[in-house]
Parts: sequence; structure tokens; C-alpha cells
Amino acid sequence: MKIFRNTIFFILFIILVLNLLLDLSFIYNQFGANSKKFIAEYLIVHKNTNNLEKQIKELKKERNLFRGQKKLFEKAYNDLYEENIETKNDSELLYIILEQFDPYQFDMSIKKNNSNLEYSINPEQSFSNNKIRTRIFSPQNNILLYGISNNLPGSGYLEIYEDNLILISASGILAYSNNPIQSIKKDLHFKQIKTNINKFIGEEQFKKSRVHDFDWLQGGWFSIKDINIYKDQIYVSYTREVKENCWNTSLLYGKINYKLIIFDNLFTSDECVHFYDNIDGEFNAHQSGGRIFNVDDQKLLFSTGDFRSRFRAQKEDSIFSKIIEINKNTKDYKVVSMGHRNPQGLYYNKNNNFLLEAEHGPEGGDEINLIELNNDEIPNYGWAISSYGEHYGGKKASFNKKKYLKYPLHKSHSEYDFIEPVIYFNPSIGISQIVGLDINNSYVVASMKDESLYFFEYDYNDKKINTPNKVSNGNSDNIKIERVHIGERIRDMIYYNEKLYLYLEDTASIAEVHIN
Repeated sequence: MKIFRNTIFFILFIILVLNLLLDLSFIYNQFGANSKKFIAEYLIVHKNTNNLEKQIKELKKERNLFRGQKKLFEKAYNDLYEENIETKNDSELLYIILEQFDPYQFDMSIKKNNSNLEYSINPEQSFSNNKIRTRIFSPQNNILLYGISNNLPGSGYLEIYEDNLILISASGILAYSNNPIQSIKKDLHFKQIKTNINKFIGEEQFKKSRVHDFDWLQGGWFSIKDINIYKDQIYVSYTREVKENCWNTSLLYGKINYKLIIFDNLFTSDECVHFYDNIDGEFNAHQSGGRIFNVDDQKLLFSTGDFRSRFRAQKEDSIFSKIIEINKNTKDYKVVSMGHRNPQGLYYNKNNNFLLEAEHGPEGGDEINLIELNNDEIPNYGWAISSYGEHYGGKKASFNKKKYLKYPLHKSHSEYDFIEPVIYFNPSIGISQIVGLDINNSYVVASMKDESLYFFEYDYNDKKINTPNKVSNGNSDNIKIERVHIGERIRDMIYYNEKLYLYLEDTASIAEVHIN
């Protein structure tokens, strides 16, 4: 009996010693994973229980924490769900409203109320790189909505008068900045100028952009096309409804005044392209030109497009698809050049008496053309016989077979006695305005589709420059050209005091661009 008792005491002693030793981590760590498991289950069970109790307490704390988080997540989810339902309802309501109203109606409301247009600098959109420093002024109140060829918001054009920035919307809202352009810091506000533009183009014409299920969200066909100011005279081009559903591009003029401007027609014609009844069975008022450039006190230059009535481009007696010189005193005019599809940019080089014209091609083939003035014959630039682009859909499209027979779009101009472009872009960039910079032989052309500026050099007196020069992916073999991405469609551009001012129509914003 004594031996049995001593044995038990010895075993207990050994277990206590082992427990004591196993409390020392350097001894416990000498065992492998299996040995540690054996020790935990059979030798120090009571200590393992204590650890489990601690773990249970920690798990309970985590459980309570998760329960609290679960309640928060449920509340957040319900709030988001309710907001989503509300947003969905607002979206559906907005869609119903937009089904009932066209964008021009919003613009007309701004015009009738004589509301100011308010812009503020947008630091998130403004940016700089090694070529330019750009400040973006975004609309804050009374945002223009009537656009020419894009989704909301609206389109517009810019000018300068007495150091004030002048803005005209596609819907005919005319306004001036209430501060000189060089003193604008954070805010850019425009005050409206009253005009009689509605006498020439207004709600009756704007609403026709929606006929035959034409989706107004893709823009308005009929609109103001450009603005130009020379001394105290202001010129505005527009798509004119000559007679019911028959259109051309015409030009207004008036004496500038910040209170009231009364416009009258300076250039127009009875010739027009009918919306439905025309030879080619197509109509597109986006191809209407309308760019203005004042040369001197007596004459200005004016561009017209083809409205997709292509045969008129090769008719000398047609006003369509031409660059036209207009005598401002007599209102007489003459054709300066022909064979243009849709001239979107004009720049006159006074020193060398030539014109640079930026022209929308079809699918591919945007052009920059050199037009030498005072020619004995009218220079012909080939549309719609020659082009480096293709009819929309291409040659393989069955609906284009007859079109290519009539308008083949040869991939040479000179072989068919037409003038080659100095530069052409393939793929197209959606070319718009072109301006000359203060540095000799330096120019910049803007784009809509490519959302970029293209700075390039062209020396008129360098007869070694071959034409045409293809630009692809921002590069050209024979012309020095540099692409700078802006990130929005550039509808218009002016150059003043060594800065560019851009109208960005994706957000109806205005950009001020410093060239480094």
C-alpha cells in the first residue's frame, strides 16, 4: 500500500515538474508539432482549458463586434437601396421630362430670362504637361444644352472684343465676359447681349433636328456655325431655312453693342438643299461649313459645306462646298476655291497671302489645304471625286455601290487634276478650327473626335515640302507635328495674347491654354 502511494506521489511530482518545465518556452519549443499536441492533450490539459476559455472570451468579443457591424452594414445597405430607388425614380422622371422637352428649349429659357452664364475654374480638370498649361472653366449655372453633333451638353463658339471673351451658343445665345480676359482668375461670368437672331434661326428650325425619329441626343443639325468680330462689326453664320425644309449656310452681320445688336443678312442665296427631295437622296446639315475669317476692311472669307449633296462641290455656279470671298461693302462675292466637303477651319496668312483650310473628310481623310489667293482659275480640291477617306460603310457595303460609281473617291488628287492637301489625317481626327501662332511657320489645328490639339510647322516658301503628308497616330514623315491630348471635343479655338481659348463641347466648358 505504501509503495502504491509513493508511486502516485512520484507521478504527480513528475507531472508538476513537467508542467513547470513546459512553462519555459525554450524547452517547449524543442518539441515537434505532434509532441506539442500530445503535451497539450495529456500533460497540461488544465492549461489548455484556460487558453480555450480565453479564446472563447475573445470570440465572444468578436461576435459582439460583428453583430454591431452587421447592424451598421444592414442600415447602410437599406439606405443605399432607398437612395438607389429614389435615383432610379429621378432618372425615370428625368427621361420622361427629356422626352417632352428638347435641349433648345432649355437654351431658349436661358435666353428669354436674360440669364448670365456662370463658369468657375475646375482644378480637377485643369492640367499641365511639357507643352501646355491648361485652365478649365466649367459651367456652374445655366448650362448650355443644345449641341451640334454630340450628346448633352451644348456647343458654342468664341471671339474676343475689347479684351472681353465673347461666346455664342449653337442656339444663338450671345454673351460677353464681365471682366477682361487677362484679369479672370477663378470665375468667368458672361452677360447676355440682346439680338434679333431669332428672326433668322430659332425654335422652329431647332425642333426640326428631331424629325423622322432623329435622336436629338446626338445633336442638332440646324444651328449657329461661327462668330467673327472685326473692328466694330460682328459676323455670325448659321444654317438658313431658305424655304420649307430647304437649307443653305448664310452669313449675318451687325454693329457690335453690349446692349443690343440688330443683325441683317450679309450673304445668302436662293440655292438650297432639300431635306427630302435631293439628287443623292441624302441630307446632313452637319456638313455645312460656316467658318468666317475677316481679311481686311473690305473683304472676308466664308466657307460652305455640301449638306451631303455631293455633286454641287464640282459645280462652279453653286455656293455649296466652296470658300467664298465676300465684299463687305457691296455684298458681292466670288468663289475662291471649290471641291470641299465640310470646311471647319480657316486661317489667312497675311504675309504670304494664302489660306489654310481645315476640312472634314468622310470616313478617314480629314485635310489641311493650302489655298493660294488671286488665282486666274478657281482651284479645285477634288471632293467628291478624290479623297483619302471612304464613304461611310466602305466599298464593301452594298448600299455604297452606286455611290462609288458616281463619287469614286480616288486615292490621288493630282492624277485627276485636283490639288493635293498639304496634310491629311487617316484615321480622321474630326478636324475643327486652325490658327496661326506668333512664331513664324507655326500653326495649331484642333480636333473633335480625337479630342486633341495638333501643333505643326509649315514653311510656305520651302518648295521641297512634298504633298500630301499623311498623319497617322500623331506622326508625319515630312511635316513636324506634335499631338497634345485635351480630353474633350474641341468645337472652336481662338488665339489671343499668346494663349489659346477652346470651347469644349463634351462639358460645355472653356479652356485657357498657355503654350510653354
